[in-house]
Amino acid sequence: MTSTIAIEVNHLIKTYKGSATPAVNNISFRIESSSIFGLLGPNGAGKTTTISMLCGLIKASGGEAKLLGLSISTELEKIKQQIGVVPQEIALYPTLTAFENLRYIGNMYGLKGERLKKNIFEHLEIVGLQAQANKRVETFSGGMKRRINLIAGILHQPKILFLDEPTVGVDVQSRNLITEHLHQLNKKGCTIIYTSHLMEEAENLCSDIAIIDNGEIISSGKPKVLIAEHSAENLEQLFLKLTGKKLRD
Repeated sequence: MTSTIAIEVNHLIKTYKGSATPAVNNISFRIESSSIFGLLGPNGAGKTTTISMLCGLIKASGGEAKLLGLSISTELEKIKQQIGVVPQEIALYPTLTAFENLRYIGNMYGLKGERLKKNIFEHLEIVGLQAQANKRVETFSGGMKRRINLIAGILHQPKILFLDEPTVGVDVQSRNLITEHLHQLNKKGCTIIYTSHLMEEAENLCSDIAIIDNGEIISSGKPKVLIAEHSAENLEQLFLKLTGKKLRD
């Protein structure tokens, strides 16, 4: 059975105004449909910039990318209806309740009425927050906010989900719940693109990875295959072998 390609990136470049060097420098890769793809790299390597270009949040300086066969250059509005984005920063209104936040976001995707209400409560139950539906987000813990942030990106059942550090700064229980839910989404056919500094989590979650450093892809493939090829014990050791031990700020 031949796999289909969810995302195809060809020679993508981003140079920010005033910068002498590209943040993303001529990268190319493919992501298969229904895979969990980890884009991994040190601070400032180009992970968030790459995801931001693919989501249409920032414009590429050069190259091209297609999502579900649609061009980010000419068909962005069609793409936005079929993708979900869970940013690193909490993208919620703190003075609104969990339900009010999710209803507002659902309305943006054209979801309304009882169908939306049912959808929201089903998701809140999955992430253990149904009892907190009518509490303001500003009263939530970091882990609770992360779980609501995730729901906000998947309410409309996207075909592709982008996650930028989705479990940063949360407790072990919340992290476990989030990763379990991501596995369930993936089993239903959602293609997931994920960035993280947590190598153990990435090794357990991702079917494929690419390691980016200084704006360039330096290695890509199946985690177990890459670990074996570089005689590493695990993904963290592989990551340090490829990117070095110098501190990144």
